[in-house]
Amino acid sequence: MLKLICASVSVALIAAPAIAQAPAAASAQTQTTAKNNDPNEKICVKEESTGSRLGAKRICMTRAEWADRKLQDQQELTRVQTQRSGPSGN
Repeated sequence: MLKLICASVSVALIAAPAIAQAPAAASAQTQTTAKNNDPNEKICVKEESTGSRLGAKRICMTRAEWADRKLQDQQELTRVQTQRSGPSGN
């Protein structure tokens, strides 16, 4: 009986710090997520030019502008894929 009580207390003491740290980690993750969702945050991406090893450009836009560009690209791709081919069927 005494061994069971000692084992229970030991488990409780070992688990207590992990349980206490969980809310702090969750709030830190929430703050990081909130920072990552800032639509005015400026993000720079290096885009390679096709056919050139030296033609890379650095493009900087806000997170909102990148989201808008992604949406426009998806819409254009969908339009091109669903557009009927010419009279020859090609």
